[in-house]
Amino acid sequence: MSADTLTISEIFHSIQGEGSFAGWPCTFIRLAGCGHGCAGCDTGYAEDEGVDLEREEIIQRALTFQAPFIEITGGEPLLQPAVYPLMKLLCDRDQKVLLETGGFISVEKVDKRVHKIIDLKPPSSGVAQQNNPDNIRLALEAELPHRHTFEFKIVIAGKEDYEWATSLLHEHRLTDSFTVMMGVAFGKLDPAELAEWMLRDQLRARFQLQLHKYLWNPSRRGV
Repeated sequence: MSADTLTISEIFHSIQGEGSFAGWPCTFIRLAGCGHGCAGCDTGYAEDEGVDLEREEIIQRALTFQAPFIEITGGEPLLQPAVYPLMKLLCDRDQKVLLETGGFISVEKVDKRVHKIIDLKPPSSGVAQQNNPDNIRLALEAELPHRHTFEFKIVIAGKEDYEWATSLLHEHRLTDSFTVMMGVAFGKLDPAELAEWMLRDQLRARFQLQLHKYLWNPSRRGV
């Protein structure tokens, strides 16, 4: 496979369901491959073999939808080295580019113009030990305006996850400087229960629901 080629699971147009851009129309470029084995992964199909596409074809397909945002996601998109020039080229074409990464790989090489949505994996994921601390360091060391291109996301499946998350947020004072999105693992925790915990603790994180799973069947692809 050439350096200009990426393995793609799907390219589609939908409503952004998570993060600080939730509710906006968005084009998604989902890269194939991950291998980290998070419990409760809702895009396991991206582990399957994808289709190899040249970078320029990917860009043209994405631009066809004329969406206000383009999100690079996976799988784990940072596993494919060709994703870095893809993001740069999209930014060069004046696109607002979002990256959603599992948080296992440092985002140091990501173009500074890209808005980085970084997962912080809690204990229920089974892979909390694989969180890359470099991503928190990079966010804390970023200067303005690039500091605003970092946000963090935590998916909570129960009380242990919540206590782990609040401890981490307080340790690094992440909510002082960054948007931190906190939501429930779909079907694992009553959203109202998480909301009550956050209100009780006066947590300065932003509660979220996965909008696409309420708009469409939770197992549906391409949304």
